[in-house]
Amino acid sequence: MNQILDKEPVKRVEKLLKIFDPNLKIIYLEQTARTANDAATALGCNIGAIVKSLLFKSGEEYILCLVSGDKRCSLNKLKKLFSKNDVSMASPANVKKITGYTIGGVSPIGHLVKIKIYIDTNLKRFSSVFAAAGHPNCVFKIEFDKLTKITLGEIQEITE
Repeated sequence: MNQILDKEPVKRVEKLLKIFDPNLKIIYLEQTARTANDAATALGCNIGAIVKSLLFKSGEEYILCLVSGDKRCSLNKLKKLFSKNDVSMASPANVKKITGYTIGGVSPIGHLVKIKIYIDTNLKRFSSVFAAAGHPNCVFKIEFDKLTKITLGEIQEITE
């Protein structure tokens, strides 16, 4: 466990959480939280309260979408937001290069490159949500309104 909490991506998330709100903590999970379903099972919470951080690419532009665990991101809605037709999921290599995290542990904060963040309106259903903290076994719990503040995300309807 300690080796995971000492990993650089996890430390990066922890540092930002502490600056933002000293009460926010990284939760280490014995079981992986690589998928929203895994995370909900491990935490004993509603799958919708799990934040999926999904990176999309359009041309040379990237956006991170924070989506409720029980919803699917809509490419058509993203195309409208971007006013572009070529919107696709970023490759695992680009996810790592842009965010500094590997898929399954992509945090909504602490990215290597500044990117625009959209937050799915469906996450508002929950007073608190859980997001990845830089590793598939690490998450953090945060109130929805604090998530919007810490990410500077724009709330949009981006799911199907």
